[in-house]
Amino acid sequence: MGYRTVVMYTEIGCFVVCVAGWILVCSTMPTEIWTWSEVGSIVLTTSNYFSNLWKDCISDSTGVSDCKGIPSMLALNWDIHMCRALIIISIILSFFGSILVLVGMKCTKIGGSEIANAKVTFAGGMNYLIGGMCAMVAFSYYGNKIRSEFDDPNYVEQKFEIGVGVFIGWGGSTLLVTGGLIYSILAGREAFESRTEKYPQYQFPGYTFVPSRKSLTSLGRTETTYTRQTRSPADSRASTISEISSTTKTTKTTGTNAYV
Repeated sequence: MGYRTVVMYTEIGCFVVCVAGWILVCSTMPTEIWTWSEVGSIVLTTSNYFSNLWKDCISDSTGVSDCKGIPSMLALNWDIHMCRALIIISIILSFFGSILVLVGMKCTKIGGSEIANAKVTFAGGMNYLIGGMCAMVAFSYYGNKIRSEFDDPNYVEQKFEIGVGVFIGWGGSTLLVTGGLIYSILAGREAFESRTEKYPQYQFPGYTFVPSRKSLTSLGRTETTYTRQTRSPADSRASTISEISSTTKTTKTTGTNAYV
């Protein structure tokens, strides 16, 4: 199994994980039990109070429940507005992350080159990662607020406990962070390493050389000169001896011809 095949199956698995996390985070919005408290006023009647970011509800032992929306948004504390905004941002970023990942994954073949697909996948992974972090901050802050009020002995109002909505949100945001981190590592490594190999640090312009007679003659002279200069001392000594011997033979021949 090649590296590309392993990356493709890993991207498919991360896509399933991120979509599952996105669905879980979305499901916390209509979930009513973010906080809950049980109050027994009478032996036969027990009231359950539960609420989320948008409304407060109450139910009794007979199964009758009634919910009331928060009457004024401006009267809410700043932390409730912050949690609302972070969760909505997480849902939007995860939605666009799913679209980008579908375009850039290796198994879809919708985008262009491998580098372009890797960049698109990296952008989708960053959307998943940022969205998961936003959701994690919102759910963690809300859960910590409930815990601190419950453990505070000076808190005189009704105390609540952490509901199922916060736990579902923690699970969904964890899946988003995990999948987005894997996407960012795999796609980022492929995109940025390919860019480094494609554009090296030093580049030299290429020239086309058309040889002519004059250039060929000069090239031959240069090669001859280079060959002569690169001879070893032994070769130079042997050449000198052969030149001396040939000169001596020429002198002897010339002298003999002179006497004749």
